Order: sequence, then structure tokens, then C-alpha cells
Amino acid sequence: MTSEIIHTNAAPAAVGPYSQAVRAGRMVYTAGQIGLDPATGRLVAGDVEAQTERVLQNLQAVLQAAGGGLEQVVKTTVFLRDMGQFAAMNGVYARFFGDHRPARSTVAVVGLPLDAQVEIEAVAALEG
Repeated sequence: MTSEIIHTNAAPAAVGPYSQAVRAGRMVYTAGQIGLDPATGRLVAGDVEAQTERVLQNLQAVLQAAGGGLEQVVKTTVFLRDMGQFAAMNGVYARFFGDHRPARSTVAVVGLPLDAQVEIEAVAALEG
């Protein structure tokens, strides 16, 4: 099976030796996204809700570049710097995913790149 590197300017460029996402057959595996504004390359100002909003916009852009969207996501992993922010993150997450309910793990972490409050990665299964 061959794989295809996915890249879009609508999401932040990778800040290291990795890809925004890789498509292997029908599956798309995204890198973790933090709340970087792709226009400025800077972390968005604000709380975990503002960062989660930007994270999910970034994931959406990467998935669209791969030929899909959030509705094809089958699994996410959420990394939170403070589990006390779970409800705030979850409210934004629920708004983006609507009735679609991919499997999810949420993990508390000591730190994230650029001192972000939240990072989310996704796995999607695309049609054909």
C-alpha cells in the first residue's frame, strides 16, 4: 500500500520533521494540531475554548485537503494540559462534531508545544 503526504496552507505548517497528515489507502492519520493560526503561525490568544476552536478548524482543513472532513473521523486523541478544562474543551468539540461521535481518548499532559492548552489528533476513514 502506498501512502500520500497531505499538506494544506489552510492549516499551520508542521513545526518539525513530520507531515500534517498521511493518507494510507482509505485511512488518514493526522498529526496533532494545536491552536496555531495558519496566517500568523502564532498560538491564538484566549482560553482553552478559543484554542480548541482553532485546533478543530485546523484539523478540518487538513482532512479536507485529504478529501474528507470531520464526519469521517473514527478516532481522536485529545491532549489537555489541565483536566479541569475538560468541560470547556468538550463543549467546543461537541459543537464541531455534532451528532457524529468518533471514539476518543483524552489524556492529561504536563506540557504541549508552544505552551498550548490543547492538542488533538485524528484518524479518519474516507470513502473509496
